[in-house]
Amino acid sequence: MRTSPALAALAALPLLSGCLARTAVDVVTFPVRAAGEVVDVATTSQSERDEKRGRELREREQRLGKLERRYDDELADCRSGDAGACADARETWAEMKEIRASLPAPPPEPDD
Repeated sequence: MRTSPALAALAALPLLSGCLARTAVDVVTFPVRAAGEVVDVATTSQSERDEKRGRELREREQRLGKLERRYDDELADCRSGDAGACADARETWAEMKEIRASLPAPPPEPDD
């Protein structure tokens, strides 16, 4: 005996109702979730801004440290009579000055 397709669909309906209901909820809530994700991506939290600023400061401080070491070497060569090293030292000093201006002032020394 063959069952009709309509009867088979009717028999399967209770099994699919949860799936269909979930799909309907997903379809209805998708625009809200998508808008929320767009807002989250478009906005930056204060902690994320703080982390980015801290990372930028550390990178500048590392660059300044490298420049200071290079400046010391160039200055030693300059004092030995190397005119090219003197010119390099002046350029390095200018870059160091620029980076120092972009760094915040160091904290004050505690009074003993």
